[in-house]
Amino acid sequence: MTIGEQQIFDENLGQFVSSAGNPFTRFVNLADSRLGAVALAASDEWFAPKERLLDPAPPVFISGKYDDHGKWMDGWETRRRRIPGHDWSVIRLGVPGLIRGVDIDTSHFVGNYPPAASLDACHCDDDPTEKTIWIEILPAAALRGNAHHLLAVTDERVWSHLRLNIYPDGGVARLRIYGEARPDWSKIDHGHLIDLAAIVNGGRLVSCSDQFYGSPANMLYPGIGANMGEGWETRRRREPGNEWAVFTIGRRGRIRRIIVDTTHFKGNYPDRCSILAADVTAGTDQLIVPQSMFWPTLLPEQMLGMDSEHVFQPEIINLGPITHVRFNNIPDGGVNRLRLFGKLA
Repeated sequence: MTIGEQQIFDENLGQFVSSAGNPFTRFVNLADSRLGAVALAASDEWFAPKERLLDPAPPVFISGKYDDHGKWMDGWETRRRRIPGHDWSVIRLGVPGLIRGVDIDTSHFVGNYPPAASLDACHCDDDPTEKTIWIEILPAAALRGNAHHLLAVTDERVWSHLRLNIYPDGGVARLRIYGEARPDWSKIDHGHLIDLAAIVNGGRLVSCSDQFYGSPANMLYPGIGANMGEGWETRRRREPGNEWAVFTIGRRGRIRRIIVDTTHFKGNYPDRCSILAADVTAGTDQLIVPQSMFWPTLLPEQMLGMDSEHVFQPEIINLGPITHVRFNNIPDGGVNRLRLFGKLA
């Protein structure tokens, strides 16, 4: 395994696989606290609070650490249930979206994990109430201790909130909700330039050449990454060519300003970058990647510097409306954030 990989239990294969084989990693974790996801309520959180479910960092185990309620656990853990029923936690997603798959992670929960879990969902402008109608999108699935559980969701509707049900009680370390952001564009100010590549606006990673130290999807997150680990960094390239990442933007539009931010990357920033783009009307992700090598140039090759924000505007070539971009990282290295500001087509 490479750095950052973990063993994940794939329910479809019935065996443990490397996280590099997670079929959902090309989608966005809609339950990421960095996107604004919030754990709103829980039936019980005696041993560990519900907020830890949404922590983007991998869960840890600290031997010998206790608090007033018992053993400290990095996740959400309820007390031992002595009455009928089951425990639950309600989560507001960082942005509404289509859900493609989930990872119910019970890492470090061995004698205290729930035997099964399910997911309900709803879509509402405000937070759910007692009158809210919940729809089951993931039937009860068996869980194992200290394991990731990759489970596909086939429902094609857009959801804003989830309810994680655990049967009957116990602890879950993390909940990852992989999907495609579907923001309400009627609430977005179209009078100003919009970051069409932002995750919260529907931007998504399609594929990349390398993500040894960090995924290119990190470049689309809000704000500035706190360190190099919250950006995209490749391994040191030892062969000809350059690294690259292909993205689909949230809405078809015309790009007017580009920001390439190398904050925190000093001895390992790319020497140069360029961006290709196209208006793709059909084709799967698998077909788009080889085509991207021949797309027209949106941003000609530009020099980059360490630990800096690079703003490009007059350098941009007007290609008209586009839907996808290919960011060339030349020859390798790390970028913190990528912003593609434009107007909707």
